[in-house]
Amino acid sequence: MTELLGPAEIRVLASRLGVAPTKRLGQNFVHDPNTVRRIVATAGLAADEVVLEVGPGLGSLTLGLLAAGARVQAVEIDPVLAGALEQTARDRGAPEGRLTVHAADALRITAAELRPAPTALVANLPYNVAVPVVLNLLAELPTLRHGLVMVQKEVADRLTATPGGKVYGIPSVKLAWYAAARPAGRVPPSVFWPVPNVDSGLVGFTRREPPRADVPRADVFRVVDAAFAQRRKTLRAALAGWAGGPERAAQVLVAAGVDPGARGESLAVGAFADIAAAANVTAHRSE
Repeated sequence: MTELLGPAEIRVLASRLGVAPTKRLGQNFVHDPNTVRRIVATAGLAADEVVLEVGPGLGSLTLGLLAAGARVQAVEIDPVLAGALEQTARDRGAPEGRLTVHAADALRITAAELRPAPTALVANLPYNVAVPVVLNLLAELPTLRHGLVMVQKEVADRLTATPGGKVYGIPSVKLAWYAAARPAGRVPPSVFWPVPNVDSGLVGFTRREPPRADVPRADVFRVVDAAFAQRRKTLRAALAGWAGGPERAAQVLVAAGVDPGARGESLAVGAFADIAAAANVTAHRSE
C-alpha cells in the first residue's frame, strides 16, 4: 500500500535532500494527504491511465496518482528533486515500474520524450508558468484527453472564464481552443509548504475539436492577442494594427459576422476563428 506524505514527512524529506522551496521555480509543496486524495478523485482517471505530472516536487501528488493505479510520467525541472522521486516512491511502497521521471522543462518537453503517450494531465503547477505550461502541453501532446491542474485561484478564474466576464481574456480563449474548461474547487493555502499568500483553484478540462479546422491555430491566436492588447477598445480599433488599418479591420469583422463595435471580451473562441478565416479569405481575394 502506498503511503502518502504528510507535513512531517515533507520536511524530513526536504531536509535530507537539502531542498528549500524557491520562488524562482514557484515551489509550494502539498503536504495534506486528504487534498492529494481529493485531487486524484476529482481528476476522474480511468484504469491504467497514463498521467503526465508537471512539477512533482517531493512527490506528494505522484504518490497519490500511483496509489490510484495510474502510470505516471513526471516532468521535474529541479535536478535534485527529479533524481530523488523514484526512490521516494519505492520508500513509500508505490507499485514498481509505473513511474518515469524526466529531468526536463515542461515548456520544452516533446511528445517523442514521453512514452507511453500521456492521456491525462494532473499537476500542481508552479504559479509563475501555469498558463504557458498548460497551453504548450495541449499543443504538443494531442493524446492528452483531459486533465486537472491546481493553479493560483486568480489564474483558475481566468482559465475558466466565459465571454463577457471581467477576467475573460487571452488565457480563457486560448484554452477554449483546445478544451472545455471548468472550475473544480478551491484549495486553501494551509495545505502547502511554504504557505502561499493566495488561495489555489482546481481547473478541469476535457479536450474537444477546435471550432474550425480550416484556419491555423497560430492565425487565430494572433487575432486573440491583438484583440486583448487594448481590451478597452472596440475590435475595429484593437485589430487595426493586425489587419492593416481600421477600415480593413471593419471589413474583415463584417465578413466574419462580428460587430466592429464589439470588444474582444464579448467573443467566444469560435468568433475569433471566424475572424481569422475571414481575413485569410479576403486577403486571397485582394491578391
